[in-house]
Amino acid sequence: MKKNTSCRMPIRLTLLAFVVLPLMAVAQDFNEIEITTTPVRDGIYMLQGSGGNIGVSIGDDGVIIVDDQFGPLTMKIQAAIAELSDKPVTFVMNSHFHYDHTDGNTNFGRAGAYIVAQDNARKRMESTQVLSGSGRVQEAYEAVGLPKITFEEQMRFYLNGNAVDIINTGNGHTDGDAQVFFRESNVIHTGDMFVRYGLPFIDRDNGGTADGMIDALMNIASLINESTIIIPGHGQLATRDDLLEFRNMLVVIRGNLVRAKVQGMSVDEMLASEPADGFAPANENTEGWLRQAYGEYSD
Repeated sequence: MKKNTSCRMPIRLTLLAFVVLPLMAVAQDFNEIEITTTPVRDGIYMLQGSGGNIGVSIGDDGVIIVDDQFGPLTMKIQAAIAELSDKPVTFVMNSHFHYDHTDGNTNFGRAGAYIVAQDNARKRMESTQVLSGSGRVQEAYEAVGLPKITFEEQMRFYLNGNAVDIINTGNGHTDGDAQVFFRESNVIHTGDMFVRYGLPFIDRDNGGTADGMIDALMNIASLINESTIIIPGHGQLATRDDLLEFRNMLVVIRGNLVRAKVQGMSVDEMLASEPADGFAPANENTEGWLRQAYGEYSD
């Protein structure tokens, strides 16, 4: 792990982030979305609506949230938080730059919250980005929606009875990922480095790699223990065992892809060998994911 530089899911998977993330906001009726609240531990909650899971910490120091979903949902998110605390949102910590986790930044920034993110995540938000796979364009954010506090490797806050570490465990999902660890409460928000919907979306055009994700997942596992509650980027609460099972899936698929590369297989021959068999259904979504992943090893 890097130095501090400052202050049980089924393994057979049916839904792929390869298509889910880029298409999530298309033609979505946010009026129909409801925000649900799940208690986690010690004044920490998970909010779910549309987009990435939101972590919420409440206490004497105010409200901290991890990610903020889509801008049209901000009022609903604020209403859900108001059921937990009468204090304002003090900090918004972005787990990475993708719009389904950060589109509410502008609204929370205007409301007075300080936005925190890894250096590269801010750089991505400063300019127009194109997401891998779909080619979806994410426009640059207004200044008020940009992170005002950034870090390179790790930063610590002391808030609401916790040493709150926001950590970059390596490039994996993107090149600006962060995990937020509430140490005393033993709760971690992983962002999209760990999800529970299937094969993960890896934004290769914005610094993500399967190898990096595999390494980062082991770094996260080394931070936590069997009692840690994980708020994943998407899906239900999880454990360290769930995270390691997810990592093992990626390790096995990577091994199959590397073997195909060593054997000189074409892309079609690789697909015919079914390298994700047992982990994802044989369909066009899995095929698209494997084509992108194979590119990491076939150059």
